[in-house]
Amino acid sequence: MRLLAIHAHPDDESSKGAATCARYAAEGHRVMVLTCTGGERGEVLNPAVADRIERYPPRSGSSPEADMARMAELRRAEMAEAAAILGVEHRWLGFVDSGMPADPRMPVPAGSFAAAPPDRVVEAMVDVVRQFRPHVIVTYDENGGYPHPDHLATHRGAVRAFYAAADPAAFPRSGRPWRTSKLYYTHLVTKDRLAAFHEAMLHHGLESPLADWLAGWDDAGNRPVSARIRCERYYATRNRALLAHASQVDPASEWFSVPLELQQEAWPTEDFELAIDLTGSAPDGVEDCLFARITDAGDISGGLPGSGVHSCALAGTPDPNLDRAAERGAALRPALHTPTDLPTNAPRPSYR
Repeated sequence: MRLLAIHAHPDDESSKGAATCARYAAEGHRVMVLTCTGGERGEVLNPAVADRIERYPPRSGSSPEADMARMAELRRAEMAEAAAILGVEHRWLGFVDSGMPADPRMPVPAGSFAAAPPDRVVEAMVDVVRQFRPHVIVTYDENGGYPHPDHLATHRGAVRAFYAAADPAAFPRSGRPWRTSKLYYTHLVTKDRLAAFHEAMLHHGLESPLADWLAGWDDAGNRPVSARIRCERYYATRNRALLAHASQVDPASEWFSVPLELQQEAWPTEDFELAIDLTGSAPDGVEDCLFARITDAGDISGGLPGSGVHSCALAGTPDPNLDRAAERGAALRPALHTPTDLPTNAPRPSYR
């Protein structure tokens, strides 16, 4: 099976669904990360490596454009290392980082990803979808996970490309149509997950840094969970991939405030929301595999035979220590929310 994860910037792939991608890649599935921008307007956020940008001297004197080019080179190197750690394939979509405006009402820079013509974005994504032919696409929800202009543009482009890639009349120069079976939104943080980490730390006599975050949580932002993917064996891989983005990630940051072993005990899954489902069958509650219920290939023009029902069992010999840790952590977790009205289809957008 093939999984395509569409992200806005280099480092997003290592903080959102990374352990799931690492698990599927290790099991022999093809996993590709598509990064929409080069992260050129980012800054070095880790003071320990503040001088790393100096490895990339400006090629044409000092200017904002030259500084962006240097940052792009640095982040390309970090992205290559992270992809190798996760074991995934990687493609750049080729757009320029829009930056995060101080005021969301401010326009994004001309020529940036969020300012690009929508059809140009969709066509670029369709090119990749038709070449890679994923069975599942993972991206952000309509709020972008958080309202960065590039995250919002990634959501809009990915949803439209999901439908356009299957339409023979859309972007015919992009190759043979391909129908992806499902599109999921990745959940970076959920209240249940935070609460589980918080309670686990208190249970083990540790001070939790999450109390204020939980106290200020707005329940109006809670999202349904359609799939929980067991991937705790790959949390360490996820962390190493995230730390590969050394310019963006400080090892002393809150990302690493919960000990790895407690994360594995308290919440051994990454959580996803099913946004579009073209499998033709309804999910039976919260699923444990993103490829569940996918029984055929999606080549619209060639009429290729189905690929068969996919087995979602973990590959390899189970680790009994991690299984016991998950059982211990189950007592610490809040009751899982199982929605009764899982979204199975999104409104079909216009892509022309």
